[in-house]
Amino acid sequence: MNSLIRQALETIHPISEEDWKIFEPLFHRKVYKKNDYLLNVGQTEKHLYFIENGIIRSYIERRESEVTVEFSFQETIFSAYSSFLTQTPSLVNVQAITDVVIWRINYNDLQKVYSLSSIGNLIGRVATELLFIEKDKRELSLLCKTAEQRYLDLFNEHPNLIQNIPLKFIASYIGITPQALSRIRKRIS
Repeated sequence: MNSLIRQALETIHPISEEDWKIFEPLFHRKVYKKNDYLLNVGQTEKHLYFIENGIIRSYIERRESEVTVEFSFQETIFSAYSSFLTQTPSLVNVQAITDVVIWRINYNDLQKVYSLSSIGNLIGRVATELLFIEKDKRELSLLCKTAEQRYLDLFNEHPNLIQNIPLKFIASYIGITPQALSRIRKRIS
């Protein structure tokens, strides 16, 4: 499995065997069942995750509803990143919405990678930049696109996986009610 992590990291920059010997033993496998929480509001994020399999969502609670702020899919890097970077309590809940297999590295071990490996440091910087770009893309999507466009974007990016996400989570992610999402789905089918 660790070869999947290596392949994902090497999309950013090639990793020498020497550097991989620093990285590899610091990742630990963990399995979560559907609906398990990886993190609750108020807890500090201690890990950066590589998702081997499954789907994770991050959400906030507002009044009597939940607002999904992010979906993370297999073979991606994920974290409640603001909490992770600042080592302060999270404002989001993080939940497995399918069975999930992840590989995780804790905050202190990642700092070791940064100090012991210039490639690790470079990969960390580029990964952070990519996460920023994804957050910016999401923000602009909410501001500039219609709900239908946001739904189609999500569907086109993850057509096989979106079937595993409850419609109420998709609706909250694109900023509409489940009823409005049903109307969109009827109109485009």
